[in-house]
Amino acid sequence: MRLAEAILSSEIARPVLQVRGLCVQLENGNDIVSDISFSVNSGEVLALVGESGSGKTTIAMALLAHTRSGARIVEGEVSIDDTDILKLTGEALREARGKQVTYVAQNPAMALNPLLRIGTHLQHVLDAHEPGLDNALRQSRILAILNDVGLPADPAFLQRFPHQLSGGQQQRIMLALAFVLRPQLIILDEPTTALDVTTQARILTTIKALCQSYGVAAVYVSHDLAVVKHLAHRVMVLYAGRIAEFASKAAFFSQPLHPYSQGLLAAIPDVALRAAPKPILGQAPAPQASRQGCAFAARCSQVSQHCWTETPGLIGQLNKQQHLVACLNLSTETGQTVATANIDEPKVLVSSITKRPLLQVRGIFAAYSQRKVLFDVSLSIAQGECLALVGESGSGKTTLARLLAGLGHDVTGEVRFNGDLLPLRARDREASIRRQIQYIFQNPYQALNPRHTVGEILRTAVHHFFDLNEQQTQQWIVNALAQVSLHERFANSYPRELSGGELQRVSIARALICEPRLLICDEITSALDVSVQATILELLRNLQKKGLAILFVTHNLGVVRAIADRVVVMRNGLIVETGAVDELLDHPQERYTQTLIEDSPSLLDAAVSSI
Repeated sequence: MRLAEAILSSEIARPVLQVRGLCVQLENGNDIVSDISFSVNSGEVLALVGESGSGKTTIAMALLAHTRSGARIVEGEVSIDDTDILKLTGEALREARGKQVTYVAQNPAMALNPLLRIGTHLQHVLDAHEPGLDNALRQSRILAILNDVGLPADPAFLQRFPHQLSGGQQQRIMLALAFVLRPQLIILDEPTTALDVTTQARILTTIKALCQSYGVAAVYVSHDLAVVKHLAHRVMVLYAGRIAEFASKAAFFSQPLHPYSQGLLAAIPDVALRAAPKPILGQAPAPQASRQGCAFAARCSQVSQHCWTETPGLIGQLNKQQHLVACLNLSTETGQTVATANIDEPKVLVSSITKRPLLQVRGIFAAYSQRKVLFDVSLSIAQGECLALVGESGSGKTTLARLLAGLGHDVTGEVRFNGDLLPLRARDREASIRRQIQYIFQNPYQALNPRHTVGEILRTAVHHFFDLNEQQTQQWIVNALAQVSLHERFANSYPRELSGGELQRVSIARALICEPRLLICDEITSALDVSVQATILELLRNLQKKGLAILFVTHNLGVVRAIADRVVVMRNGLIVETGAVDELLDHPQERYTQTLIEDSPSLLDAAVSSI
């Protein structure tokens, strides 16, 4: 029996976590989340899904008796093994955070102290929560957990610093830090978002195995429903701080009942589907918005008159499975499978692709500190074409993308843009060329000036390349924000006030406001929820039709299937395979490419690997 089957078929034990009537409010009294009740059993994984701002992370943090600045828990109970975490304070609460409940952050690079060795990280956790453990048991516990998470259980590895580990190894260290205390509940906040598909598959396997072997209950926060399908036992869909749907995995993916759930599934790009994902029209309401009636009414295709005045509560379906949904128009006929929602729509091919290359790369070699990372790389991108660059972490994707933007070091080779030889360093390029080649970084937290508002960030980009008056500039800013589904009010916000997905949309807007001819996208959708991702992909497809060329660096082969015209597969600094997107994904020739496809999570069972 496969590991996934063994875990999902195991007996679910007693309830570990019970949440009753949880309500979190802002200081002005507006609810962020309200009326949240659920339980999680020993060895069970519950997935919290929904768009940015739906309340996923707020609920996850509340399970640790924590809220972000400006918010507070005003009602409810969060009981872990009959201990109400919300009633604990001081030393008792600190002890519970670690012994009873632990947290795995989305970005391990920011969560790990760069000045401490890996062994020291683990020692500090045990010092804080199990100071009475003798040295022999301490070392045994550390080596055992390293082995459990698939890392070398040897002294040499423990002497490494975080920067000496890959992203996947760093995330495994986060799991080791969470499980070394053998907690009863673990909170996982998008732990695989920035990982390549092969590393992601290994991490998911590790999480499932640890939850089973230690009997730990898990709450998994994610916007990736393809991952959720292969990890979770049950799914809780959140919208505007309330539960929209709550069901077993089987019931949710076979017949989603809430229109919002159906929209989320239709918005997912799938490696096995030749289809364009469908964005959910409109935007989720802000916490300050009025909550009269159904919060989803303005975006719902099935809205009726009473949806604007009545607030729906959770009701159950007349079947043998626990399937709750908050919809005033609930009918057993409203559910549909993702296959009927998405699979029959043909992929829209870009008609503006020309045979003449806009960008040509020949014989590129690159190195870091005398270590070769690219070897004789050559490729081309035509006007109106999207070329996807895929491969595992460390394959050379980002190095190649950065040097095309003039950000490379120790590079040799030839780069031509529109037929003209291009200097390899950005500082040596004319301003008009720099404007035409725009780069969107993977990490928006490091790409945006924290001291400037969003409006100031966009205004700086406009004034750098265009001679516009203030009124014209302001209109360009509003239009750029609208392109990436952000309201003009975001112009007055600082980066620290935005979610990761909102920050990435600002980064995309900053690039598009320059009206580029070539857009280099480095994992730009990895931090976005599926609906916003679908909106961004639709935007990029429309820009392609107008002639925009795109180099799309990603590990998400579902996104590749949805947007790319051709694919280049890289491994260890070499191009190992290239071809038209459908031909390459359906009939890969190299075993390495086949492995990438097999490790990509899919909503279609036939395309799923045994992660």
